[in-house]
Amino acid sequence: MTSYATSSAKAEMSELRRLKGLLPPELQSWVTVEGTTEVNPPLVRSEEIGKDQVEIQIDLVKWDTLAMDQRNLLFWHEVARIQNDTIPKDGWEMAALAIGLGGAVGELWVQDALLLLLAVGLCGVSGWRLYQKNNGGKLIKELTDADEKAIALATRFGYTLANAYKSLGSALKTLIENTPGKRQRSRYEARISALKRSASKARSKSKNIDEGEL
Repeated sequence: MTSYATSSAKAEMSELRRLKGLLPPELQSWVTVEGTTEVNPPLVRSEEIGKDQVEIQIDLVKWDTLAMDQRNLLFWHEVARIQNDTIPKDGWEMAALAIGLGGAVGELWVQDALLLLLAVGLCGVSGWRLYQKNNGGKLIKELTDADEKAIALATRFGYTLANAYKSLGSALKTLIENTPGKRQRSRYEARISALKRSASKARSKSKNIDEGEL
């Protein structure tokens, strides 16, 4: 049992080092790659852990079920989100909204008009930021933009355009099969649709992408 655990830990460390090597050189000094210890975490996500420091967190148990090329393209998708500055920030909006609501209720009680306006304004700003974060159309656009950049990153690391599209499309299809949540599946489906349109455009410019690969 101990031998198996040791072997598993070595394999996980080896995979994390491999992924670190897939970071573009300009990101390697401020982006780290770690395995997550959370219960039922997302497959891969990025999080700010300090000033000018981002950590990509991987659920290595789920990650290990994917083919190597699928892992690579999903990893580069996350890298692209970092490059596009679309990873979730520190989440101050919920705290600000709670403070604003609490302040508004308190000022109604003491009837201070100026403080009431300030509290309502804080609610408005934080509420608008939360709406922007959770806007479905905006999120899908961010995800599909990251997919496009992931394809470009793959070619930068030696993939042909055809294999990059094929690997990312395959990865998204696998995620759909393994995702119970309807909302998350619909996002993957939207990304596949956008990927097919992108591949079709690329195919019209290059004879290297064959029909039916996506």
